[in-house]
Amino acid sequence: MIEIAIIGIIIALIFDFVNGFNDSANSVATVIGTRVLKPLHAVTISAVANFAGPFVFGVAVATTIAKGIVSPDDITIYMIIGGLAGAISWSTICTYFGLPISNSHSLIGGIMGAGIAGLGFEKLVYDGLAKVFTGIIVAPIGGMMFGIAATGLIIYFFARKKPAIVNRTFGRLQIISSAWFALTHGANDGQKTMGIIVLILFSVGLIEELEMPLWVIFAAAAAMGLGTFFGGYKVIKTLGVKVTRLKPYQGFAAETSGGLMLAVFATLGIPASTTHAITGTIMGSGAARRKRAVRWKVSRQIIFSWLITIPGAAGLGIGFTYLIDLFV
Repeated sequence: MIEIAIIGIIIALIFDFVNGFNDSANSVATVIGTRVLKPLHAVTISAVANFAGPFVFGVAVATTIAKGIVSPDDITIYMIIGGLAGAISWSTICTYFGLPISNSHSLIGGIMGAGIAGLGFEKLVYDGLAKVFTGIIVAPIGGMMFGIAATGLIIYFFARKKPAIVNRTFGRLQIISSAWFALTHGANDGQKTMGIIVLILFSVGLIEELEMPLWVIFAAAAAMGLGTFFGGYKVIKTLGVKVTRLKPYQGFAAETSGGLMLAVFATLGIPASTTHAITGTIMGSGAARRKRAVRWKVSRQIIFSWLITIPGAAGLGIGFTYLIDLFV
């Protein structure tokens, strides 16, 4: 069974890498979209900040993932692997098509599907799932409101300044805000794989309590950091350019407000979607300048991809779990 656990942990770390390849693009999308940093420089800063996130904000989100989706006392290693396979498959398909879906919700959907296939609906942890769906609702709406508010304040206080001075000032500040958002991204998304690895260790009896070994934090943080470094440019382009063309002050507002919301979620143990958060703040920052600055057609396509993520990943998780069950 230890060998199966090792395979499961490797698959979890692959998912973390894929997460970095897709979701971590969120933390550098605006700084690239505003042309403050070149992509290579931006993803390097983001990779380091993503690695540091879990060490700064703790592991409350990992605890929610380990205990709050499917009953940890009943889920098996094979179900976890089936759920991970579903999540990775869904995330990979969406990344290929440049859709900035939430890998967090892919993971949750995959594990939910595996739990349903192996245990039924009665073993889902509905209190924990309530936290998840709270994040789904609050992240994009709150992100848009925060983005509008932050951008509005900047416009109010800097309206009489010369555009060149404003762009230069916030261009420099945006490097800090991008690193801040990456830090909070690592604090939230980086913990989800940690929760899965702990669940794997618990399911095969290698640990007696759902506690977080230090090596798990290091391994998951490193996998996400590497995924960020090699991240998907198609997703960066969609968020940083296609949704709305941002000026540096808008990018600063989007990253700062999105990071603040993720920091609160990480502290409360709510596994929020960084994709939802940053897209909401980008849309809010664009709309604060003028409503037509946002390409609402692209935004609708992104929202559609969000809505189908949990059902799609759950369906694949169910399929992979049944497939694994045929051979074990």
